[in-house]
This record gives sequence, C-alpha cells and structure tokens, in this order.
Amino acid sequence: MRRPDKIIADASKQNWVDLYAPEMVQPYLKLSRLDRPIGTWLLLFPCLWSIALAAPADNLPDFWAFILFGIGALVMRGAGCTLNDIADRNFDGAVERTKKRPLPSGQVTVTQAFIWLGVQCLIGLLVLLQFNLFAILVGAASLILVAIYPFAKRFTYWPQFFLGLAFNYGTLLGWAAVRGDLTMAPFILYVAGISWTLGYDTIYAHQDKEDDILIGVKSTALKFGANTIYWLIAFYSITIIGIIASGYLLSLSAPFYTFMAGAAVHLAWQIKTLDINNSDLCLMLFHSNKIFGAIVLLGIIFGKFPLPF
Repeated sequence: MRRPDKIIADASKQNWVDLYAPEMVQPYLKLSRLDRPIGTWLLLFPCLWSIALAAPADNLPDFWAFILFGIGALVMRGAGCTLNDIADRNFDGAVERTKKRPLPSGQVTVTQAFIWLGVQCLIGLLVLLQFNLFAILVGAASLILVAIYPFAKRFTYWPQFFLGLAFNYGTLLGWAAVRGDLTMAPFILYVAGISWTLGYDTIYAHQDKEDDILIGVKSTALKFGANTIYWLIAFYSITIIGIIASGYLLSLSAPFYTFMAGAAVHLAWQIKTLDINNSDLCLMLFHSNKIFGAIVLLGIIFGKFPLPF
C-alpha cells in the first residue's frame, strides 16, 4: 500500500518500494536505499569498468562477473546505507530530506537495523566467495573503508573523499576477480573514480548544507562554497584524464576515445548547468552520473575491439 507520508524526500514519488512492496518490508528496503537505486549504479559502474578493462583484447567482458558484481553492489550498498543510517539516526531526524528514513521515523529499531545489516553482509560474503583467493582478500580489505565513511562527516570537511575510497574500490576488486592480480591500470582507474565521486557527491551535498551547518556536520559543499565550480573542474578533469590513461595502458582502440569525449562533454554540461542553491537541480545533476558511467563502460567495451577498416 502506498503511504505518501512515508515517501522519503529524495525518492521518486513513483518508486517501486512505496508503490508495490509489502508495507512490512518497506522500511528494510528503504534502509538499503532500494527506493533510490542511483547509489547502486554509482557503486556498480566502477566495478563494471574494471571488469571490462581487464577482459582480454577482442573479447567482451565476463557476463557472469557482471551479474555477481551487480548482486554484490546491490547488497553492499544497502549494507553501507544501513550502517550510515544507524550512525546518523540522531542527525537524520533533524534534516528535512532525511527525517522520514526508517530509523528516525521509528519504523524500525536499531536492533532490527543491525540484523538487516548482518543479512546483507552475509549475502555480500557469499558473492565474494565466488571469486579467486586474491580477490577475496582484496574485497575483505574494503570493509575498513565501508566502516569509516559514515563517521567521516564528524571529523573532516572531506567525507566525500572517504565515500570515494569505498564507492570506487570495485575498480580494484573487479580487476582482481578477472585477472587475479593488480597492476597500474586499475589503480589509475581507482584514482579517477575517487575524483568522480568527489565531484558528484559535492553536488549532492549542496542539498543539505543549511541543515549540516545547524547540526554541526561537515562536507565538501560547505568547504568549497561559492568556489564549488572550480573544484568540480579539477575533480572531473582528473576523472577524464585518469580513465583515458588506464585505457591507454591497455591499448584500447579509437572508439574508447570517442566515447570518452562524450563522457567529458557530459561532465562539462554538469558544471555548466549547476546552481548550488537549487536543490532540485543538484539532485537531477547527481542522478545524471549514471549516464556518465554508462558512456565510459560502453567506451571500454568497444575499445577492446579494433576498427573494422
């Protein structure tokens, strides 16, 4: 049953959780942000980039790896969001955009949230165990980053950096799962992804800056303020240069560079369009990053094949 009074502010009014999910499970799905799937895409795309980049020349990426990482991104993003909500439950009740989340609104208890966190982590572990031993060890190390991020906004104006470390770790894990090692290319891709996250999550953070000041938490939106545009130019430039460099190391063909030109235009459009005082626009631009992720993925896939002439 749809309950308009329980729809969270930054979720679509037509999201499938509020429209179709049984009411008793809705709070748990919302803890995992399944009513707002954009975060899953932003976590998944760096994984898919790396899997595609690690594929042998003249080969499509491993489709089964795509499926496993898709499941892993879904549950581990959900686990991270659940942990974040547990940590932020007192802050969220004081912020207009987050006050209807399951914990501050009383739809679930802290104990229930911890149990749900454990279920999601168990599923993530089962997915991780499908890969080689090196990938399992690489994946296990990411839990440190997942645990740090929810608390970063309390001690630094750069919580977006810690989010980038966690959200783009799939660039390392995806490569490790395919090749069983790590080389320079996935590390360069990791840096590019971190810079991408610094950009798009700074845009996202501008929605909450007034509330963040009141409750005493920090963000790059508050740090950069009116200079945000210049920081975005720097972050997004590093993103494009880093992705191109990783593709160059793997000798990707001309279509990769054509797609990357399109990806650069998309990021330039975000910067040109941004109004940091327009929350709806900030949210729209944040959501548009799934288009960027898809453009880069297609570029890497097509770049694995030589031109037919």
